[in-house]
Amino acid sequence: MTTHLQGSLFDQADEVRLGPLGGLRRTDLGAGAWIDLLPGWLSGADALFERLATEVPWRAERRAMYDQVVDVPRLLAFYGAGDALPHPLLTEARSALTAHYADELGEPFTTAGLCHYRDGRDSVAWHGDRIGRGARQDTMVAILSVGAPRDLLLRPTAGGGDTVRRPLGHGDLIVMGGSCQRTWEHCVPKSTRAVGPRISVQFRPHGVR
Repeated sequence: MTTHLQGSLFDQADEVRLGPLGGLRRTDLGAGAWIDLLPGWLSGADALFERLATEVPWRAERRAMYDQVVDVPRLLAFYGAGDALPHPLLTEARSALTAHYADELGEPFTTAGLCHYRDGRDSVAWHGDRIGRGARQDTMVAILSVGAPRDLLLRPTAGGGDTVRRPLGHGDLIVMGGSCQRTWEHCVPKSTRAVGPRISVQFRPHGVR
């Protein structure tokens, strides 16, 4: 797969490594929902992007929507509990997140879903991760982004209130917790600007999709 990533001027590290999680900053969204953000958690993120873009067995999917079947506007990969992740750094990241959130989450992160946004035409529509336990229980979804930044938008499911916008890429981490999957929804909108490719890695507990 050909990628055209403009590397970050601020991340020229040769070694792919994680920083400490102590710099996470929490934003309270209300009604028990919150997000934690840590820019640049991963050093060498552009190098990891290149590895994942070329070595992950990406698949294109088609889904029924209304009266037609359409292409999913991004490439996908999924690693279930017990599956070997495509890079040791992702295994390390999952373990670090499990340890950091042990008291709040009470269980490990077990799965990893990957999305490859090839350019501004790729996107994901408004949704919450409510397949399984996320529809009725508080949970967490941690997203590590590598590649060019793309906006992640969040808005209250009930309507009203402000939309939260966070540009994520080049090793940034966001964690959506509490009631966030039930009371808020999120998306990565299409962009008419010239944007480079991005890969997001979503770590989730068992039974949350």
